[in-house]
Amino acid sequence: MGSKLKNGLLSFRDLLATAWPIVLVVTLGFVLAYQFVEPAPPRTLTLSAGPDDGVYHAFARRYAAILERSGVTLRVETSTGSLDNIERLRRGEADVAFVQGGVLPADGDAAREDLRSLGSMYYEPVWIFYRSKTPLGRLHDLNGRRIAIGAEGSGVRGLALQLLEANEIPYDGKLVPLAGLDAAEALQQGWVDAAFIIAAPEAPVVQVLLRSPGVRVMSFAQADGYTRHFPFLTQVNLPRGAVDLVRDTPPRSTALLAATTNLVAREGLHPALVSLLLQAAGEVHGASGFFQRRGEFPAYLDASFELSPDAVRHYKSGPPFLQRYLPFWAAVLVDRMVVMLLPLIALLVPLLRVAPAIYSWRVRSKIFRLYGELKFLESEVRQRYEPARHAEYFARLDRIEEEASQRNVPLAFTDLVYTLREHVNLVRKQLLRFERGQGERESATP
Repeated sequence: MGSKLKNGLLSFRDLLATAWPIVLVVTLGFVLAYQFVEPAPPRTLTLSAGPDDGVYHAFARRYAAILERSGVTLRVETSTGSLDNIERLRRGEADVAFVQGGVLPADGDAAREDLRSLGSMYYEPVWIFYRSKTPLGRLHDLNGRRIAIGAEGSGVRGLALQLLEANEIPYDGKLVPLAGLDAAEALQQGWVDAAFIIAAPEAPVVQVLLRSPGVRVMSFAQADGYTRHFPFLTQVNLPRGAVDLVRDTPPRSTALLAATTNLVAREGLHPALVSLLLQAAGEVHGASGFFQRRGEFPAYLDASFELSPDAVRHYKSGPPFLQRYLPFWAAVLVDRMVVMLLPLIALLVPLLRVAPAIYSWRVRSKIFRLYGELKFLESEVRQRYEPARHAEYFARLDRIEEEASQRNVPLAFTDLVYTLREHVNLVRKQLLRFERGQGERESATP
């Protein structure tokens, strides 16, 4: 029993000695592969939207409900508008934000370096409502009038100032920082002569002003020219009666300019979350509307920010393969494991193929070492036999045979031990013949 246990332990040692180089190589491969594995995505994201009564905030709430289904919590933060959102992204106070197209100034290269676009989500028409007895078709016609241009930090204000500057309308005391329903009320009461509104046709402020007596909406006579000067703008058309067929609102086809609302993220946002956000965007913004076809959004229409490489892959190939069939976190786990396991498998397959040969060599080497000693002894006896060392020769043979008997090798290799012992006996017989021949020579000498 003790011999069997000892034999098993030694075999295990041989196996361990064979395995440790393989384990070392695989471990090094694991460490190397780990350098290329993305960390697990965070379970919480922060989205900077807009005022809590605005459309950005409403859309953000829909995003949050969709991401919640995948186990990701989306914290929605209120803000004063797009410029405020950009600053929050740059300060690291938000991971992603809604940003209106065209609000980033021409010298905003620092922001462009730090942030990446995930695409445009929908059109935001630029409505210019005004009070006038005659229709106006050019923005320059508002020169010298009181204009509501939006609150500080809002996307409306940033775009309005660009358009007014292009029309040589100075930034003076007649430009009033009012936005939304406050601007609508000021226009209805005659406190201002015109108001910039950037919102969807369904927005309450647009619906109110379209139905307000004496208030007109400007149809841009120079719409094509604006899209050449401002590439982030698109010409859209609001057909006659599109808002209200019974009341014939608007009473004529209206040419509008539209910016896009973009989803902008901090550089380095986890690729899995980029894909998840774009899937949510498709669900929220993919339907048809006044100015868009079904499936038109999300899309990359505003080049103010460079498109994220992960978003590029999403637009080309859609969601990652695993996310199409597995829950989000299961897909992320499997994806990370595949990155880890593929190089390990590539290492293990050839290593496991050579492992049996290495193990066999280690076991055989124990016997082959004794064969080396036996061969050296046989050569010594054949070339320079010394009768005085006869007893020494036999002692060395006995030691080799004893070591062979004591060597514990796996059962599959015991034939090597018995073969070695046979060869030891052959050399022993040679020594006996040398001994007899020496005795005969001595007796024949007078």
